[in-house]
Amino acid sequence: MENDTVFRAQIAKGEANVGSKTDGFSTLGSETGSASFKGGFVGGICPALQTLESVIAEIAPTNIPVLLVGESGTGKEMFARHIHALSSRSGESLAKLSCGSLNEETLSSELGLHGSRYRNNAHAAPGTVLLDEVSELDSASQRILLYSLPDGDTRPRAGVLGARIVSTTSRKLDEEMQAGRFRNELYYRINGVCLRLPPLRERKDDIPMLSEFFITKHAAQLGRAEFPLSQRTLRILMDHSWPGNIRELENVVKNIVALGDEQLAVSGLGSAPGRAPRSPQLDTHIRPLKVAARAASREAERELILKALERTHWNRKRAAQDLQISYKSLLYKLKQIKSSEADAI
Repeated sequence: MENDTVFRAQIAKGEANVGSKTDGFSTLGSETGSASFKGGFVGGICPALQTLESVIAEIAPTNIPVLLVGESGTGKEMFARHIHALSSRSGESLAKLSCGSLNEETLSSELGLHGSRYRNNAHAAPGTVLLDEVSELDSASQRILLYSLPDGDTRPRAGVLGARIVSTTSRKLDEEMQAGRFRNELYYRINGVCLRLPPLRERKDDIPMLSEFFITKHAAQLGRAEFPLSQRTLRILMDHSWPGNIRELENVVKNIVALGDEQLAVSGLGSAPGRAPRSPQLDTHIRPLKVAARAASREAERELILKALERTHWNRKRAAQDLQISYKSLLYKLKQIKSSEADAI
């Protein structure tokens, strides 16, 4: 038990020595450092992701519960599904439960604790249960979940789940336990192995590879031809801090594919290369009030247009309707935005 605790701590820090076992490991990160995409899973070439993938290769064939910790948008569900795909239960289904929408009654029903949900073949018992954002369960639901999980006793007990448990959270569960919002016993029951997913800002070397994957994905969905990103666009993507992580990157790349205009799609990221940040200490020029007001108005208009396009998934006709302007006017304003962005570089 002590060795298992140490192993979990090493994994959480990315220090676990898991050897080089890769048999059947259909992810990225070969010995040459090249990338491939299989089964919709996207890993990485940075050291943190290489370590994470090696650990997953070791634990996936087991039944040990896994806790995936990471900021919103870091790909926790994708890694959970990858663990299931590599497990001995891959031939069975994965059931995702969004914990924030569950209460005591619905959780019991979803877990099949009353014995009715999985009685027929149409609802076969899942091989893996994914508890998405497990920290959002209320206290009553936590008690139900705790009772339904195996406790290490070899004697059979009614109401115990036979599925493998994979949980995700974007919160710090140690703080949640200290505040009394999360049960200690439940934490230790779901935390057989804790895997921490790094945010995108700590794995920027993976951005070109991830962008390529998302171009392929969304070009196929939108019926567009695939294309390589320009070096200018890649520099903008590499310079961005990505508070929304991989989910934000995917949205930006999807917009590039949908709009067919890299410059316009990335203009909202605010990190165009060659544009030196304006220093208030060095800017002693005072512009006339009317000039400043016009500049502020143009910037506010630009933000409203880009937000409308984002909201309508870059459907320009729908965006024009939402903005209550003509389609022709929107096209003209988009040309103005594109021209101003080019002049600023």
